Amino acid sequence: MSALDGLRVIELCQVMAGPFCGQVLGDMGADVIKVEPPGTGDQTRVGMGQHAFRAVNRNKRSITLDLKQPGDVAVFHRLVETADVLTENFRPGVAARLSADYDTLRARNPRLIYASISGFGQTGPYAQRPGFDLIAQGAAGVMSVTGEPGGNPVKAGVPVSDLSAGLFCAVGILSALHARERTGEGQRIDTSLWEGALALGIWETAELWQTGVAPQPLGSAHRLTAPYQALRTRDGHVTVGGNNQKLWRRLCAVIGRPDLPEDPRFVTNPDRMAHRPELVAELEAAMVVRDTAEWVKALLEAGVPAGPILDYAQVVDDPQTRAREMVVEMEHPEAGTVRGLGIPIKLSATPGTIRRPAPLLGQHTDEILAELDGG
Repeated sequence: MSALDGLRVIELCQVMAGPFCGQVLGDMGADVIKVEPPGTGDQTRVGMGQHAFRAVNRNKRSITLDLKQPGDVAVFHRLVETADVLTENFRPGVAARLSADYDTLRARNPRLIYASISGFGQTGPYAQRPGFDLIAQGAAGVMSVTGEPGGNPVKAGVPVSDLSAGLFCAVGILSALHARERTGEGQRIDTSLWEGALALGIWETAELWQTGVAPQPLGSAHRLTAPYQALRTRDGHVTVGGNNQKLWRRLCAVIGRPDLPEDPRFVTNPDRMAHRPELVAELEAAMVVRDTAEWVKALLEAGVPAGPILDYAQVVDDPQTRAREMVVEMEHPEAGTVRGLGIPIKLSATPGTIRRPAPLLGQHTDEILAELDGG
């Protein structure tokens, strides 16, 4: 038995943020029914996007309904009456035109948890702006601190606005479900790509309010401590966490520079932060004589946090990935055996499960309609 067995989620979402939220709930056992327009379905079903579709739509059933047709709207409303949760990622105002807004659906199902994910939220001067990860990253400050000092703006390599919005939405849904246990009533959840990205700026806003100066890009370095970053080796880079006095001294001993902790530029963390370019130059001069794997082994043996920088091809074949079951295989009716990332949350008593691959468009329409009719 999974944690969310018996929970029914209706998904009116496309592309990334909303479907990712639905997949998180589906992995934990929820019955997620993806409502898609006939003919086209989710925008990512076509071309190269179909790989992205499969990545965020497992553990769901698909039904096709045209919410511009009264007959299909009536079926949709019947479906909502059986649901615990509905997720949607339309631009504000669109759901109302489709008779899929909170007020309309709450009248039919007062226990419904109605979750909206948009670009900038349902209110405010930017509410009608389109929701794209790149745009949200820029407007939320992420791109102002990503990349190397003095370089061009760079977005985070993974879609942090989309994924954080999906995760925050899932947290909101679970919170609202807990509240419903006390009140018997559902409620509306409103989150956005912009808020998801902004909420990740914990260190950056803390630095701003402490210093009065907007943070700038630091490459791989940390905002509050040094050395805590990637350092060059003979064949690449190694990530190193020498971020307290004990670890700093151990690091210097391992690399053969026990003199550095006595250097006036590097005695304390504030000293090292003030002279970070010189610090990095001294460390890298000592480290470029050996390969990354050698340094990782030596540093870990000395109790200094360290690791390699792996590309995704290396990550998916890493022994830790296999040990934690973070790559899984599924049989897809069209694509055959497909791989996906595993479930990152391990529950001891009610673990999540991967029960089905991403559905074909409308694959479960007849099955779901039969359930509505009591068949």
